[in-house]
Amino acid sequence: MAQSSIALIYGTDTNNTEEVGHKIAKQWEELGEQVDIFNIKDIELGQLEHYSMLILGIPTWDFGGIQSDWEDIGDSLAELSLENTVIALYGLGDQFGYGDYFVDAVGWLYEKLLPTNATFIGQWSTEGYEFEASRACVHNKEFFIGLAIDEDQQFELTDQRVEQWVIQLYAERAVEAA
Repeated sequence: MAQSSIALIYGTDTNNTEEVGHKIAKQWEELGEQVDIFNIKDIELGQLEHYSMLILGIPTWDFGGIQSDWEDIGDSLAELSLENTVIALYGLGDQFGYGDYFVDAVGWLYEKLLPTNATFIGQWSTEGYEFEASRACVHNKEFFIGLAIDEDQQFELTDQRVEQWVIQLYAERAVEAA
C-alpha cells in the first residue's frame, strides 16, 4: 500500500536521474507533500497503480537510447491500469552532444504510457534549449511533454527548472483534482 499519493520512479546508470529525482521530491516536500521514491529496477510495476500521481524520470543515452531498466519493462507499461492517475515525466539528455535526440527517452516513455489512459501534466517550454530534434516535443516543438534537464551543458539551470516545474505540477494537479 502506498505511503503517499505521489511516487517518483526513475531509471539511472550514472545517478544523475536519481539526483534530479531527489531534488524534485524535496521541492514537493517543501509544498507539504510526501513523495515515495523508487528506482524502476526495484519496484513491481503493479505498485504504480496504488498512487494518484506518478513522476517518472528517464535519461536518454547517446543517439536516442533508452535507459536499460526502463527498456526492459517498456512493453509492460501499457498493461497498467492508470486511468485515474496523473503522470508527469522528466528526462535528462545532452542537447549539444546529441541535439538530434535530446531527451528522446521521455517521448518513448510517453508513447509507452499512452494506452494506460493516464492524464499527463507538466509540459515544459523548449525556450532556453538548443537542439535539433526531440521525440519528446509537442505543439510544433514549443514544448516538451515533460521537464528536460541537461546536466552536461546547463547544470547551473537544473535547480531553478526543477523548482519552477514542481510549482507548475502542483498547480496543474490541483486543477485535475477539481
